[in-house]
Amino acid sequence: MTGEISKAISGTAYQTYEKRLLKEVMAQPVPHHVAVIMDGNRRYATEFGLLVSEGHEKGKQKLEEMLEWCLELGIKALTVYAFSTENVGRDRAEVETLMHMFVKNFRSLGDDERVHKHRIRVRVLGQKDLLPDDVQEAITYAEERTKDYGAYSFNLAVGYGGREEIVHAIKRLAEAVKAGELKVDDITQDVVADYLYTSDLPDPDLILRTSGEERMSNFLLWQLAYSELYFSDVYWPGFRKIDFLRAVRSYQQRVRRYGK
Repeated sequence: MTGEISKAISGTAYQTYEKRLLKEVMAQPVPHHVAVIMDGNRRYATEFGLLVSEGHEKGKQKLEEMLEWCLELGIKALTVYAFSTENVGRDRAEVETLMHMFVKNFRSLGDDERVHKHRIRVRVLGQKDLLPDDVQEAITYAEERTKDYGAYSFNLAVGYGGREEIVHAIKRLAEAVKAGELKVDDITQDVVADYLYTSDLPDPDLILRTSGEERMSNFLLWQLAYSELYFSDVYWPGFRKIDFLRAVRSYQQRVRRYGK
C-alpha cells in the first residue's frame, strides 16, 4: 500500500511539472523545424531484458508520441533519423525486422487519420534505391497520399547519409554545369541547398539526440551549420514529454547569433 501511495504521489508530481513546463514553453516562440537522432533502441532493449525487435517497436511508438508533441506545440517540421546508410551493415535479422516495420509503418502513415486531419506531408530523405522493393512501394504510398499537404512536414531519413547527400548534390550540380544549365560562378550556398534532399525545407532550428552520445553521425551535415544542438542521456524509447519540453526550453533560452 505504501508503495502504491508513493507511486501515485510521484505520478501527480510528474503531471504537475509537465503542465507547468508545457505552459512555460508555450509562452515563448517554438522552433519551426526540429530534427531528431533517435538513438538507443537496442541498448534500451538490453537494459530491460527485451528482444532487439521489441526495442525498435517501442522506439516506433515513441516516434508517434513525438509527432503528437510537435503538433501540440505547433512545430511545423519534424525530421527524424530512422535508418542510415551505415545501418545496412547491421545484423541481417535486425535489418529485415526494421524493413518489415518500415513497410507496415509507411502504409499506416498513408492511412493515418491524424496525418490527413492536420495535413501533414510525409517524405523520405535518402537513397530509396538501397531499400527493398516493398519498402519503396510503402514509401511511395505514404508520399503520394500526402503530397498535396503543407501545414506540417514529417520527414524520415531512411537509407540516409549526410556525406552521401552532399556528394549527390555535387554530382547533380556538375551535370547541370556540363549541360550548360548552370555556370560555375553561379553556384552559391543557396544553389547548393536547392540540390539537397531538403531543398524545400528550412534548416533545422534544433537538433536533439538521445542516449547520451554527443556526435552527429552523418546526419544533416550541411543543414546543421547554425542549428542548436541538444543531447539527452535518455534512450530513445524512454524519452518522455518532459525531456522533449526541456530540449525546447533550452533552445528558447539560447541566443542565436548566426556567427554575428
